[in-house]
Amino acid sequence: MTETPKTALTIAGSDSGGGAGIQADLRTFFACGVHGMTAITAVTVQNSLGVQGFTEIPPDVVTAQIRAVAGDMGVDAAKTGMLATAEIIEAVAETLDKVHIGRSFDVPFVVDPVAASMTGDSLLRDEALEAIRSQLFPRATLVTPNLDEVRLLTGVEVTDRASQRHAADALLELGPQWVLVKGGHLYTDPECVDLLSDGVQHVELPGPRYDTKHTHGGGDTLASAITASLAQDLGVPDAVAEGKRFIERSVADAYPLGAGVGPVSPFWRLRH
Repeated sequence: MTETPKTALTIAGSDSGGGAGIQADLRTFFACGVHGMTAITAVTVQNSLGVQGFTEIPPDVVTAQIRAVAGDMGVDAAKTGMLATAEIIEAVAETLDKVHIGRSFDVPFVVDPVAASMTGDSLLRDEALEAIRSQLFPRATLVTPNLDEVRLLTGVEVTDRASQRHAADALLELGPQWVLVKGGHLYTDPECVDLLSDGVQHVELPGPRYDTKHTHGGGDTLASAITASLAQDLGVPDAVAEGKRFIERSVADAYPLGAGVGPVSPFWRLRH
């Protein structure tokens, strides 16, 4: 009999263009060898040119999806992406406790605090930022903000590696066990350096900065690759290192699609 793979749950919005959101999460989970499950929080109308609109799923429907898969198939690790509203965030947080997902339980929980698309389109209602801080961060095994999200969540403007460490400290004060401050948007740095910290360890993860505009879904793909590794029982530092390697290859293999920004590509894994 075929061995059942580990399972990973993504709680996020859909991307009609297939490059980010639920679609990016599922294809990353598959490429990383875990069975992906979903709780869809919103349906977006978007393509390579940006987001034209989105509609939230009712909070009770979001939480019903979580309960359905957790109660029947089990969850080895979970992540969030676009959560849209404070009501959805609060309902998700309450449900995660009921199904024993998060840092207080044995199921790792990754929070990717998606606030805007890479083209700058808002994906989060204004009141939802505080809900992320107060409801999700204290439950998180790991949070993975980019520099724009760091600024929105903490007020810290990251301009160099020293301020990146300051941002990590500010994020840790909000309650997560680990933070990964992504450096992809620090364009003055010739490298793409992410900083992983739990307040004691401060690990810089350098990587190449590729000359491409096709990076749609990069943050989702990184968080999903990390979540897949956590589901397969890696510790946080090793899981983040695996995720970093995965996203580097995915950016290197990114392809143009449509008239705007194309997606990063996990298809490289299928060739190896």
